[in-house]
Amino acid sequence: MSPSPVPPFALFGAAHIVVMVLTVAVPVVLSRIVRRARSETVTRRICIALAAVLAVNQVTYWTYRFLTEGALVFLREHLPLHLCSIAVVLSVIVLLTRARLPYELTYFWGLAGTTNAIVTPELTEGFPDYHFIQYFISHSGIVATALFATFGLGMRPTFRSLLRAFAWLNGLAAVLLLVNLALDSNYLYLCEAPVTASPLLFLPWPWYLIWLEVLAFGLFALLYLPVYLGGRRRTTGSGSRIQET
Repeated sequence: MSPSPVPPFALFGAAHIVVMVLTVAVPVVLSRIVRRARSETVTRRICIALAAVLAVNQVTYWTYRFLTEGALVFLREHLPLHLCSIAVVLSVIVLLTRARLPYELTYFWGLAGTTNAIVTPELTEGFPDYHFIQYFISHSGIVATALFATFGLGMRPTFRSLLRAFAWLNGLAAVLLLVNLALDSNYLYLCEAPVTASPLLFLPWPWYLIWLEVLAFGLFALLYLPVYLGGRRRTTGSGSRIQET
C-alpha cells in the first residue's frame, strides 16, 4: 500500500486560517485563566507546559533535520541561528524565568518578524504533515508567548526596550554575516532573500537589507505604540481624578 500523498500548503486555506486564529486565541485564553486564578502555582504550571511544548517541538525538529539531512546541511541551514529559532529559545527562557531582556526580544522580534512568517509562511506541506504542525507550533508559539507574557504575566516593553531590541538585532546580523561567510549559509537571510509570498519583501538582494532595517524599526515602533498610548491614557486619567478631588 503506497503512502498517502503529502497535502500541499494552501495559503489562507482552512487549516492556515485555523492556525492563525489559534495563535491569538490560545494566549488570550491562557491570560484570562492566570488573571482570574491569581495563583502563582497555576501561572507557573501554564508557563512550564507552554515552554515544554516549544522546547520538545524544537529539539525534535533539530534532531529530525540532523538525522535526515546530515551534519553539513544541518550546519548550513538548521543551526538555531535563524531569527525564529532564536526567538523560540528566548520564548522558553521568558516562560521559565520571566527575565526582562528575553521578553523584550521575544516581544519585538517575535511579533514583528514571526507574525509575518505565520501570515505568509515559507512552507510547502499542508496539514496534517509533520512539517506543517512543527512549523506552526514553533512560530505560533513565539507569538503566543509574547502575547501571554504581556497580557497574562503583566510584562510590558518600554521605549528603551525598542532601542535594545533593534540594537541586538543589528549586533546579531553582524555576527551572523561572519557565520554565513564561514559556513556558506544564509542565516537571517543576509545573503539571499527568502522565498515568501510576503508583500513586505519586494526588493532584490542586497537592497532589501536596507529596507528591512527601516521596516524593522517601523514595526517595532508600531508594536510599542499601544503601550505608549495606554500609558498616556492612564496618566491622563489619573491627572483628571486628581483635579476632580
